[in-house]
Amino acid sequence: MYDLIVIGGGPAGLAAALSAYENGLKNIIIIERDKELGGILNQCIHNGFGLHYFKEELTGPEYAGRFIDMLKDTNVKVLTDTMVLELTKEKKVHCVNTKDGYQILSGKSIVLAMGCRERTRGAISIPGTRPAGVLTAGAAQRFVNIEGHMVGKRVVILGSGDIGLIMARRMTLEGAEVLACVELMPYSGGLQRNIVQCLNDFNIPLYLSHTITDIEGKNRVEGVTIAKVGADRKPIAGTEIHFDCDTVLLSVGLIPENELTKSAEIEMDSRTNGSVVFENMEISVNGIFACGNVVHVHDLVDFVTAESQKAGKAAADYVLNGEKSKDDYITLTNGNGIGYTVPQKIRKGAEEAEIFFRVRQIFKNSAILVMDGDNQLAKFKREHLAPGEMEKIKIPNALMKRIVSDKLTVSVEEA
Repeated sequence: MYDLIVIGGGPAGLAAALSAYENGLKNIIIIERDKELGGILNQCIHNGFGLHYFKEELTGPEYAGRFIDMLKDTNVKVLTDTMVLELTKEKKVHCVNTKDGYQILSGKSIVLAMGCRERTRGAISIPGTRPAGVLTAGAAQRFVNIEGHMVGKRVVILGSGDIGLIMARRMTLEGAEVLACVELMPYSGGLQRNIVQCLNDFNIPLYLSHTITDIEGKNRVEGVTIAKVGADRKPIAGTEIHFDCDTVLLSVGLIPENELTKSAEIEMDSRTNGSVVFENMEISVNGIFACGNVVHVHDLVDFVTAESQKAGKAAADYVLNGEKSKDDYITLTNGNGIGYTVPQKIRKGAEEAEIFFRVRQIFKNSAILVMDGDNQLAKFKREHLAPGEMEKIKIPNALMKRIVSDKLTVSVEEA
C-alpha cells in the first residue's frame, strides 16, 4: 500500500510527487508509460520554459531535468515503461510492464497526471485522399527532435496551436520550406509570442479564417487546396489557393488523456474534457486528485507545475489529516464570453481560490466579472484576452468570506 500513486511522469506528475514528498508523504511511486521521465518536455528542445517558475529561460529537457534531479534526492519510487490499464474508485491501479508483468497497486491517494494527446485527421474529417505525409505536429516534433528523421521538405500546417507554430520554425531551421499556416478561426490558437517568433520572424504566412478543402496524392502528399471560410466555417467557393507540398502537419487542438478517469466513473466536465475538480484539485472521488493537462490544456508548463504542486500538497494533507467534506461548496459557471472555468467547485470556507479560464473570442479593453448570484463580487480589468492564452484570477480570503450564494459566475464585459 503506497501513500501516493502518481500516474504520469511528465511535468505534472513530477511536481505533484515532489510536493507530496515535501509535505510529509514518503511512500510514493510514479508510474510512467515511456522509457524515461519528463513526458512531452523531452521533445520540446526549444527555449521559453521556466520563465515564471525558475525565473530563467530553459529548454523543455532542461526544465524536466531540474525536477528529475530534485527527485533523486528523495526516496520516491519510479516505475517507467509501465502502462496503466485500469483505475478503480477504490484507488487500485492495474498496470503492466515486461519486467514485473501484471500488477495491482493500492494507494491511500492517487494523483492523475496523464497529460493530453493531439487531435488527429480522423477527429476533424479533412477531405481528400489518404497518402503518407499527414502527421500531427507533435508526432513530427518527436520524429525530428528525438528520432532524428526529417518528415518533409515542403510543408503546410493546419491549425495555429502552439505546437504547430513551433514546428513551423523548427522545420524551417531544418531546411524545409513552410508554405503556409492555415487557421479555421479568425484568430490564432497559439500564444502571441509564438506567432511573432515562429511565423513573423521567418516570413511564414498565416491564413486566418481558412481551412484545407482537399489533400492530393496517392502514395505521398503531392498538394493541398485551402479556401477561405465564412461565419458558418464553411468554405467559400472561388477563394481556393493551391500549394504543391509533400507534408501536412496538424495542430488542431489537444484533448486531456482521460480514458482511465472515465473508466473509474469520475465526474467529467464536457467543456474541458477533463475531470471536475475542487479548489485543491481533488476530484469527485475522495483521495483522488488531478492536475496539469489531464484537467485542462495549459499553454505554459510553469502553470502546470504550480497546479500540480497544489495537487501533491492536497494529497499529502488527505493521507495525513483525513478527507475534507464535499457537501458544502460553491459551483463556478460560465458567463458571457467564457469557455470554461477550473476549478468547477470551491468548498465554502476555502482560504482563497485561483480560477483559470479561457475566453471564446478576442477581447480588447475589457473586464472579468465575478458574480455572487446577482451581486458583483470582483472585477478584474484586462487590456487583451484571447482564446489561445489561459487566464487566471485570484479570489482572496477577504472576498471568499463575502460569498453568500452557492454559485459564482465568471464573465467578460467589454469596456
